[in-house]
Amino acid sequence: MLSKHPKGLIPAALANMGERFGFYTMMAILTLFLMSKFNISGTEAGVLYSIFYGAIYVLALVGGAIADRTQNYKGTIIAGLIIMATGYVLLAMPVLITTKYIALAALLVIAFGNGLFKGNLQALVGQMYDNDEYRSKRDSGFQIFYMFINIGAMFAPFLATWVRNTFVRMQGFEYNAEAPGLCHQFLDGKMAEDVVAGRFTELATTVSNGNVPANLTDFANNYLEAFNTGFHYAFLTAVVAMSISLLIFLLTKRILPNPKSKVKSTNNISAEEIKQDAREIKQRIYALLAVFGVVIFFWFSFHQNGLTLTMFAKDYTLLGGVFNSVEIFQSINPFLVVFLTPLVIAIFSALARKGKEPSTPKKIAIGMGIAASAFALMSIGSLGLPLFKDVEAMGGLPDAERITPWLLFATYFILTIAELFISPLGLSFVSKVAPQHMQGLMQGGWLTATAIGNSSLFLGAMMYENISISVTWTVFVTVCVISMLVMLAMVNWLERVAK
Repeated sequence: MLSKHPKGLIPAALANMGERFGFYTMMAILTLFLMSKFNISGTEAGVLYSIFYGAIYVLALVGGAIADRTQNYKGTIIAGLIIMATGYVLLAMPVLITTKYIALAALLVIAFGNGLFKGNLQALVGQMYDNDEYRSKRDSGFQIFYMFINIGAMFAPFLATWVRNTFVRMQGFEYNAEAPGLCHQFLDGKMAEDVVAGRFTELATTVSNGNVPANLTDFANNYLEAFNTGFHYAFLTAVVAMSISLLIFLLTKRILPNPKSKVKSTNNISAEEIKQDAREIKQRIYALLAVFGVVIFFWFSFHQNGLTLTMFAKDYTLLGGVFNSVEIFQSINPFLVVFLTPLVIAIFSALARKGKEPSTPKKIAIGMGIAASAFALMSIGSLGLPLFKDVEAMGGLPDAERITPWLLFATYFILTIAELFISPLGLSFVSKVAPQHMQGLMQGGWLTATAIGNSSLFLGAMMYENISISVTWTVFVTVCVISMLVMLAMVNWLERVAK
């Protein structure tokens, strides 16, 4: 699988593992941390989550512009890693993060570092495939890159959860996903008396290792302190991952391409050739903008995995066995990326040998259809579930009424296949079509499209907390189907531009 690929591919992917580790740490715990730490609703947490995830990607446009202007891609990448690590250190300090606005400021530090790093490293990977020796391997190269960067992401939720739960146990408590919300509900005086005497007292006893708390107010405050402080320390795992990525990049950067050496001379080019080049560049930019517009809706749907799908795991899913923690579900996607990528590459390679491999734009359209089927499964599986406000009023859904965790597993499985059709191949398409002098900027454009989708994520949380759960998932089905149809309508034009 790795034969006939440039030698810088794997070092670049390994250098990206730290960023993915941090990303999936956030995917696993950020929403839960914000709700528990600051006693805010899922919708409020969703707004902060959307701002952060939108900023991560829109700042990639800024990072791409900086690298393109200075032609110092490697220096920009190094600065990004250092700034990201600084942001995670800030989040790990309980005495500093005392309000949601300070937390947001620390998150934006991470986002800025990510903006300097992410798109520019992807641009370097694309430049490895600009010569004739590797050009035909571009799609599979980005798939391999995508597979390797997700290795770190597989372990992030496990390690972050282990750190949090270990600290909670050191304070004399056990982990329970529902406990923080119920503690806040009790302290705010919004809990019915029968829930206090029944469900809440029972849960307090369980997480206190069988000891009935003498004072429920003291219990609630102490549990929240332990739970939230454990979350803070969990962010330190991302700092370690960033440090490893920085070390790998510093040791291997000399074998990565240097854009400064790729500047071409413009001597002896006629005015007609310049006009022709200008027309081609304009068509390429239009094509990229069209694809960016479509994938906005994929990321709006896909990145619900760290928001509404995480909330669903907490509120409606029966935890236990392999899935004994809400955060563990976030390991499914990177695990499947790593193990399904070779299969997807093998299928596309077999089709290519027969001359039947779909074009990259067609693969993206197919991916949108696959994503729609994932949310259709969630919609069917959620039929008959009570509204979120009713679950909240009863102090949590009884285990007998909760949904099997395998529904979420199947959904993540399908969404991962969709992701493999869209994300690495989209990066490949951008690197193939983007004008040479705009590689960093156009990779930033792809990430900006992701940012726009991410900035709308909170709409999912609003629907989740106010309307039928099944209808909420149906909205995402509709969005993905429409995007698929639009992409299919543009396939012929996009294929012509990409040639």
